[in-house]
Amino acid sequence: MEGTILIVDDNPSVIESLALYLKRKVGKVLSTTNPKKIPEILQKEYIDIVILDMNFDSTDNSGKEGFFWLKEIKKIDHDQVVILITAYGDVELAVEALQKGASNFILKPWDNQKLLATVTSGLELSKSRRELSALRLQQNQLKQSFNSKYQSILGNSPAIQDVFRMIEKVAPTDANMLILGENGTGKELVAREIHRQSSRSKGIFLSIDMGTITESLFESELFGYKKGAFTDAREDKTGRLVLANGGTLFLDEIGNLSQAMQAKLLTVIQNRELTPVGGSESILIDVRLVCATNRNVHEMVANKVFREDLLYRINTIQIELPPLRSRGDDKLLIANYYLQKYAEKYGKQNLSFSSSAIERLMAYHWPGNVRELSHAVERAVILCEGKIIPSGDLLVQQHNDSINLIDKPLSLNEAEKIVIASSLKRNKGNLSAVAKELGVGRQTLYRKIKDYEL
Repeated sequence: MEGTILIVDDNPSVIESLALYLKRKVGKVLSTTNPKKIPEILQKEYIDIVILDMNFDSTDNSGKEGFFWLKEIKKIDHDQVVILITAYGDVELAVEALQKGASNFILKPWDNQKLLATVTSGLELSKSRRELSALRLQQNQLKQSFNSKYQSILGNSPAIQDVFRMIEKVAPTDANMLILGENGTGKELVAREIHRQSSRSKGIFLSIDMGTITESLFESELFGYKKGAFTDAREDKTGRLVLANGGTLFLDEIGNLSQAMQAKLLTVIQNRELTPVGGSESILIDVRLVCATNRNVHEMVANKVFREDLLYRINTIQIELPPLRSRGDDKLLIANYYLQKYAEKYGKQNLSFSSSAIERLMAYHWPGNVRELSHAVERAVILCEGKIIPSGDLLVQQHNDSINLIDKPLSLNEAEKIVIASSLKRNKGNLSAVAKELGVGRQTLYRKIKDYEL
């Protein structure tokens, strides 16, 4: 049987006899005569069953030590299966211990068949408790997903209507999807709408920003890990891919994955199974994958920085979101939506935009798209002192210079500063990406950032 058992008894001959028999029946048997080592062992090892003696002091047969260490074990892991080993005269103590969290007890001297039956049921109990714990975690994630306030995609422009029609066509299928678009265009909203209209809508929608996951944490976050897999792995962790079983997994900023991370993800997608870090058993997964990026992933393939075979796997269907600047009157529609939202949030009812404010928001380029518009409207609501939001409260002028460089005379240094600032914003401060985009060396870029105080 698979599993690890820890025997804790002050009598070496008892440990030897138990271990000799159980090693032929169970995957791994550990032991100690010193109960003070229990916490250390439980932190380092994945233990399915602790077989715990009731008395460690020959002068005291009250069972107090057994109760104490049972309590300590439960503090470390409430779900830990503990089987007591006790003499005939301690049966009443054992029954009391069952009431305090022990799972079963073994009598000294023991019958091997009864011992094996007790250990077998203990291993099954341990497995079911772990599975239940993972299920609870998945349900909590599911509740959070469902309880989060859902925001619909707004818009009447032809460009966004094309997106709506594409969603209606592909959502009922189980095809993997790739959503392309600039930052702030609503890629996660589209992913959520695809999930909502799919046959997986009753399952979990789980979103992960791949740009925030370092290479060292990639496997443990996506695949999970077993207790004891590394120094800080004090309990099992279910990976995001397993948590999303039966539902939809949204991987945002997929273009930020390194080549090594791409290879690992591709293997899991192809095989539809994974092995947690430190684990030995594969877990089958059933998720719909929706990925997104603001980068030109096809150009990345041509430049050999993104795997072509992975791209084929994630973009059975591709949706490209239009930037806000190309959506016409949708700007005002979305602005009014956020105006109502933030007016309610800040207790300022019956707000409206002045004609000059409407003219400004319609004329502005919105390089940050809907996200930037949302922030601008929130600031305007906070700053507004009356019922009409003037154009002066719609603070967008600071971005106009970077959009309309030809509208006013600029020195070469001023133009260079604007271009570098725009690239820094577009690449979220990634200096390597900025240097590559602008065609300059990193040292040159560092110097110019310092000179221009960016």
